[in-house]
Amino acid sequence: MKFIVLGAAAGGGLPQWNCGCANCCDARRGVIPFASQSSLAVSVNDTDWAVLNASPDIRTQLQTTPALHPTALRHSPISSVLLTNGDIDHVAGLLSLREQTPFDLYATGDIHEVLTQNSIFEAVNRNVVSRHQIALETRFDVLPSLETIVFPVPGKVPLYLEGAEVQTDMMGEQTVGVRLSDGKRVAYYIPGCAMVTDALLSQISDADILFFDGTLWDDDEMIRTGTGVKTGRRMGHIPISGEDGSIAMLNSLSCRKVYIHMNNTNPVWQPSSQERAFVEENGWVVPVDGLEIML
Repeated sequence: MKFIVLGAAAGGGLPQWNCGCANCCDARRGVIPFASQSSLAVSVNDTDWAVLNASPDIRTQLQTTPALHPTALRHSPISSVLLTNGDIDHVAGLLSLREQTPFDLYATGDIHEVLTQNSIFEAVNRNVVSRHQIALETRFDVLPSLETIVFPVPGKVPLYLEGAEVQTDMMGEQTVGVRLSDGKRVAYYIPGCAMVTDALLSQISDADILFFDGTLWDDDEMIRTGTGVKTGRRMGHIPISGEDGSIAMLNSLSCRKVYIHMNNTNPVWQPSSQERAFVEENGWVVPVDGLEIML
């Protein structure tokens, strides 16, 4: 399997358009790299590709990724798109893929319902783009010879569907992780996760590589930096640090580990930061857009 990190950042990207935090200012000055919104591409033959989550930045991501350029007058190497939730930063990019080129769109029933309820997504012509409803814990092939299973992880409904009361550790079809296997190696993609449970640890114990939610360094990061009013867990994201953070909870895994979906405020973006050093000392990679990984 070959992976390309199309976008390493969380919703809003780095820099975020309306943010003057230290990271965003450094990204604008070129001190640290820009990062677009979370998406991952995978292939088993360098010809046919699946895109995991359709970021609002997908047009630019495709433009800067030669492996995903057309090779004919009207063509795309993208054979399929798989969605892990209904968040804007994971579905809005579908509207940039509406130009009548076929691909397969995979999502759970709950996520498909989110698309169906918003008629703007009918611009992605159902007669051209086949919509496939996938069941939890049931094998399908997102690409030929790439066995795929989606499974529930603790999470919540998208922000725009929240009601007066919000459950942030729901288990169901609204937030899923992805298991990919070419028959030799196993990869997991989990860009959103509210907590690491024993069940999740058991699920991913066979991983050769894990792409995992790295949204915030600590739970109150956005409150502390004055950039928001919610904790990470309230937003459905486990922090990196702390006794019950992702580094500690996933320490038993011996696989390659890559953070994905990092917020613009996260100090791990800074190569010289103590937080970045701690992440790397614990065997994690903080990727840049365009990073290629062979497995």
